Amino acid sequence: MNTNNLIIAVDFDGTIVEDAYPKIGAPKLFAFQTLKKLQEEGYRLILWTYRSGKPLQEAVSFCKENGIEFYAVNKSYPEEIFEEKYSRKINADIFIDDRNIGGFIGWTAVHEKILNHTPTPEKKKGLFSFLK
Repeated sequence: MNTNNLIIAVDFDGTIVEDAYPKIGAPKLFAFQTLKKLQEEGYRLILWTYRSGKPLQEAVSFCKENGIEFYAVNKSYPEEIFEEKYSRKINADIFIDDRNIGGFIGWTAVHEKILNHTPTPEKKKGLFSFLK
């Protein structure tokens, strides 16, 4: 399957971050690392969330600060204009959401299932890392 054409819809609260709506929770382990890798591999990411207005903009900004800019936000493609006569269902090949049957599988499992390998922890710079 050609990953360059696949679209992944990703929920925000409870999926990318811990659920603290309307505030923004702490990032989930491997969330941004996996999302960055998916984009590097050619997947198009849609932020698919209940949020709207200011809370939505805060979520988009938070993701951008963490290195993720989405292909589209709460729509199937960037140019889509909402019309009430059409379905609001997002057109995506894969959905990543904490509301799945059985709950969210975790970013390690997402990474393994889609990218076929286990993520490695990013090294954090410590207070005295400049001495090394």
